[in-house]
Order: sequence, then C-alpha cells, then structure tokens
Amino acid sequence: MTDDSEWLNLFVPGRLCLFGEHSDWAGSYRHLAETPGYCIAVGTDGGIYARVRKRDGIIVACSHLPHIEPLCIAPDSAELLSIAKAGGFWSYVAGTLHEILQSYPISGLEIKCDRMDLPLKKGLSSSAAVCILVARACNELYKLGLDKRDEMELAYRGETLTPSRCGRMDQICAYGQVPTFLTFDGEDLAIETIPLGGLFYYLIVDLQGNKDTVTILRDLNNQFTNGEGAIGEGIRRALGSLNQQIVYQVRAALISGDARRVGELMVEAQTIFDRLVAPACPSQLQAPKLHQLLEYPPLQELIWGGKGVGSQGDGTAQLLARGPEERLLAQSTIESELGLPCLSLF
Repeated sequence: MTDDSEWLNLFVPGRLCLFGEHSDWAGSYRHLAETPGYCIAVGTDGGIYARVRKRDGIIVACSHLPHIEPLCIAPDSAELLSIAKAGGFWSYVAGTLHEILQSYPISGLEIKCDRMDLPLKKGLSSSAAVCILVARACNELYKLGLDKRDEMELAYRGETLTPSRCGRMDQICAYGQVPTFLTFDGEDLAIETIPLGGLFYYLIVDLQGNKDTVTILRDLNNQFTNGEGAIGEGIRRALGSLNQQIVYQVRAALISGDARRVGELMVEAQTIFDRLVAPACPSQLQAPKLHQLLEYPPLQELIWGGKGVGSQGDGTAQLLARGPEERLLAQSTIESELGLPCLSLF
C-alpha cells in the first residue's frame, strides 16, 4: 500500500457519565464490592474528527495541535509498549496499537486528527475516544470484522497500558450518542440502551480548574481495595449499594421522561459522593469550583439539579435545565457572570 491510499473519515465522540462514576472499576473487585457496578452514560456532541489511511511499514499520527510533534514509528510491538507506559501525549495511541498488533496483522497506518472539540482532562473521556478511534481505524482499514464491543475491549486494554487506571465505562463512546445502562460484574460488562421518554436539556460546564485524574483513580482504588477504616468502608458503600439504588431510579425516570426526578437524583448522588468518596482524595475532590457553580443562586430556578462529571473534581459539571429557554438563560448566566464556557447536550 502506497502513501497515495484513500483517506477514510472517522468521528468518535466523547462520553458523559450521567450517574455512577467510578462504578466500572469498583465493580471489577467483586470480592470487595457490595454489588456489581452500575452507571448511565451517553456519547457527547463533541469528539474527534480524523482522517486515516493504510501505510506500509510505518505508523504515523498527527495531532491538530501545532506544538505536538507527529508520532512516526515502525509497527513494533515492544516500542509501542514502551511509549504507552511512558505516559506521554501519544501513549493512548501507542497502547491501543500494541494491543491490536497482538492479534491482528496490521502493517501500518496514518492518522491525521483534523479537529477535536472535546476538552482534555475534563471527564469527557477524550483519552478513551482516542483509543476507540485507533481501534476503529484499524478495523475499518483492514476489514477486521470487529463489532463495537471488540473495539471497546481493544481500546480498554490499550489504555490500561498507560499510567491511566481507567475502568470499562469510558469506551462506551464507541456506541455514539446513545444513552446506555451499564453493569460491571467482575470482568463481565452488560450494555442496555435506554429509550428516553421525554426531552432532557443538559448543560455541560467547563470549570476551567485543575484536575489530576490519575491521582484521583490511584487514591480511590487504594482506599477501595485496602482501606479498612471509615473512608474505605464509605467508598465501598457509595460505589456499591447506594449507587445501585440511585441508578435504577434514574433509569426509570429517564424512560418515563421525568426530568425533575432525574435532577433530584443528581443532587442526591453528588451529596453521597461528597460525603463518602471525596475524603479518599481530598486534594482533588473538594472541588471548590464545582460547588460554587452548583450552589450559585441565580441558577437555582433554572435547573432541576447538577453534579460533577467523570472522575469528578474541578474539571466539568453537568446541569439539567428545566427547559430549553431555561438552558439558554443558564448558559448565558454562567458564561457572562462566572466566565465559564458551556456545551449543550440533548
């Protein structure tokens, strides 16, 4: 295959965890977890737009960011693994390609990211979207016959080769903008799509704060698996039976179209997280910017509720507006008075 091979256009969205953050990895510890892990997630409007094509004997990846040097490397499994473990900019690409090469004869490819309207390190799974993009590029270019679950598995295994300690939820972005109910029982993952019974007007707010997802995941994993005191017990309860109760109620409310009830459950879920999970990583999860937004008085008559996103912290917040006009007004208020950019969803 020459450099003149035909380009293929791909788009992979990020994902928004509506409820059940951290339940994916927690549910994998079935000898410790009270229940399986449960979460509700949906693909975002924003994502990664890229062109891909076959290349013989070389892997080339180019970022849309001008200051990032392209990745140029032979399809060598050992070198890709080294790049993944180093945790640099190209680690997610390298980790996923390493996993693909373990099972499939990929001779090379080129990936050009043309645009990315998904903020980095904001809890919207930009890293998982990159991994899915790589898996899908290989699948489409080399006709591997993989389904979405196969792509998710390769992306998950690729990301776990990096310093990120992600769970299996993030890769649900492979399903696109479809609300899904996920169950994590050990290594088993069940995926159920959720039919929405009405319109839900979400507003995603970039808190423009500092957030270290690697530190959050490390500290919470340590407390979940090794904590014997109140903090360890609290996080296992929060990510177990309490989370189970909430997500089942949310699924019913989404199906019935009860936006008000979903908003009430957002507030309840955030309260549980702040009380039982945040103490396991206070440096990252006290989240003053998040709580300033959630408690901002001018928003209270415009929204049904709000909570953090992804691993939580001061990355991104989600608000459920009472209607389309209220969402517009909430967005205007947040951007003009708090100086924070917003993204509409649904």
